Amino acid sequence: MEAAAEQGERESRTQMLTGTVLGIDHTDLFYRVCALCERTLSFPSGDDSDAPASSLCKFCHPHPASASSASKRLFRILMSVATETKVFSVICFDRVARVLFGCSADDFFHFAKLHPFCGVTVNEILEGEMFTMTLTKPLNGNARHLRLASAVPLSSTFQPIIQVLREYYTSSHTS
Repeated sequence: MEAAAEQGERESRTQMLTGTVLGIDHTDLFYRVCALCERTLSFPSGDDSDAPASSLCKFCHPHPASASSASKRLFRILMSVATETKVFSVICFDRVARVLFGCSADDFFHFAKLHPFCGVTVNEILEGEMFTMTLTKPLNGNARHLRLASAVPLSSTFQPIIQVLREYYTSSHTS
């Protein structure tokens, strides 16, 4: 009986739809976490440098095994999505974003250091792209946006973003 109630609650938090990406916030695509425990680390706003030693996780830092650990970046992308009847914002976290981008957030960050305007280009690549999306309501009561739990491109020609960017920046430098 409890399992059925839990299943019903999970289904009420999940919504599957077809939507079009209108745009993304390309100015804030990442956040940092401890490389060991993946707890969120706080950094000064706009800190794009590698993690200073003082920013090690307060939970892992005292342990000798974590002496060499640093932070890593994970994707957190705010997207505007449109359906036939509604426009709303969703948050796309690392698991789904890795599929769309075709790389880790750290890899994309290092690519973006070499190509500073690629965030704008990512927005242009995703704009108008249609997906079958699974959205979930946030478990945290303070959260404002739905979560993008999965995204399946409807276009048979969809390629991971990093692949499109590499082709774009390679061809633009050879022309």
